[in-house]
Amino acid sequence: MSNALSIAAVTATIKNLLENGLVGDAIAASVGDVTVSAQPPDKIQVGTDERAQINLFLYHVTQNRNVDWISPEFRNRYSRISDQDNPRSTNPPLALDLHYLLTAYGPKDFQSEILLGYAMRLLHILPIIKSEVIESALKNASETSTSSVFSQALAGASVSNLALQIGQIKVSPEFLSMEDTSKIWSLLQTNYRPSVTYNASMVLIESCGTD
Repeated sequence: MSNALSIAAVTATIKNLLENGLVGDAIAASVGDVTVSAQPPDKIQVGTDERAQINLFLYHVTQNRNVDWISPEFRNRYSRISDQDNPRSTNPPLALDLHYLLTAYGPKDFQSEILLGYAMRLLHILPIIKSEVIESALKNASETSTSSVFSQALAGASVSNLALQIGQIKVSPEFLSMEDTSKIWSLLQTNYRPSVTYNASMVLIESCGTD
């Protein structure tokens, strides 16, 4: 079951990195109280109820066809873990790229620009998220909000194995044209805010074996 949580685990890890970075970032602190969320943009309060906020939204998933390029070391480690969790699995793992829309909100002048700059800087200096960082983020998610859906899902999984299965994730910006950006926001049917898209690669999901 733990492997099915890989997509949510990557989202939770990036969200946790953004939250932790806010604690020690003087520029971000100048904005005031900031919320980091992982919701559809149409769920974010705007207008008179808008607040300083960074939102990470998974808007698209694509197949990564470079799965054959996985290093032998990681492939062997992944196989050992997968065999323990699902000894009947014979198919290669499904390799995915996750595409995120990172959006900054703020009711005051320059708040959204400051927050977007903060988030982009953080992801620029931490482009590779290693398994130990993923494990730490997942433990934090399971312990700080025990009533959340994700925390309850983690309760039935091995956090250490899940982090090892994911291995490491490369997070890189995808600078879309204004036309493509407009299409995304049109589909979301909500008010546009300063945003940038990111690609998290690659996420592996194991195929279940059959009798």
